[in-house]
Amino acid sequence: MSEDAGSPATPASEPTVTVLGTGTMGAGMARSVRAAGLAVRAWNRTPERAYPLADDGIAVSTDLGEAVRGADVVLTMLFDADSVASTIEAAGDALAPGTVWLQTSTVGVAGCDRLAALAAERGLVLVDAPVLGTKGPAEQGALVVLASGPDEARAICTPVLDAIGQRTLWLGPAGAGSRLKLAANAWVITVVEGIAESLALARELGVDPRLFLEAVRGGAMDAPYVQLKGTAMLEGDFAPSFSLDGASKDAGLVVEAATSVGLSPGLAGTARERLAEAVAQGYGGEDLSAVFRVVRPQE
Repeated sequence: MSEDAGSPATPASEPTVTVLGTGTMGAGMARSVRAAGLAVRAWNRTPERAYPLADDGIAVSTDLGEAVRGADVVLTMLFDADSVASTIEAAGDALAPGTVWLQTSTVGVAGCDRLAALAAERGLVLVDAPVLGTKGPAEQGALVVLASGPDEARAICTPVLDAIGQRTLWLGPAGAGSRLKLAANAWVITVVEGIAESLALARELGVDPRLFLEAVRGGAMDAPYVQLKGTAMLEGDFAPSFSLDGASKDAGLVVEAATSVGLSPGLAGTARERLAEAVAQGYGGEDLSAVFRVVRPQE
């Protein structure tokens, strides 16, 4: 479902979609698009990670040019602006002018501006559309899409966006999506840091930290994320849903954006330092909730 202040876009005929990047998020998104009945191709820098998608009827290619050639929509879900830019550049002439580039990675303000310049250089139609959600919603087609780009691209994007998301917010010109995503991620990152600190404080004060979760349960201070991440922290379940190294990268983008407009990074700055510490200790491949591992008494 798509939302904005104007009239909804008219869905286009079913586009052929290429998904570049089939990691934690991209694989689920590719499966959701295929489950919606669209023709899907997939490519990943580490080919082995894409191979299982063939079982879902997705055409997996080890050749980037082959993967993008003739696609109507090319969806990128990669780690950062550098990896996105290098992939689009490597596609070369196989990525034809006029192709809609649905850019869903979290790349920040400067990163989005850089990719917009690359799209203009290559004659691509950029739709900046980062998503809210983690592995589970990606697999369920239940993400929230923060889409921004030219009106003429909406029709061809609608079947893809409806497949990967429970709803789409159209926000205006390309770049608005990446900006709103930073605001949302600032909230996610600082909330998780706050949960970790509250649990650790209860523990060190000699109170069962589970009682913190029980005390806020169902009240105005509660949220599903509080219970989900708090329980994961206490149970030591750090299977990645939103990876800690990705969160650390995103925290850096939040701080960079805040500083660029004259805001103090505040809590996001503190969270960035804690996340960087956790990555340095080798927890980057675990879930964001693994930041709890490094919240401990000062030595």
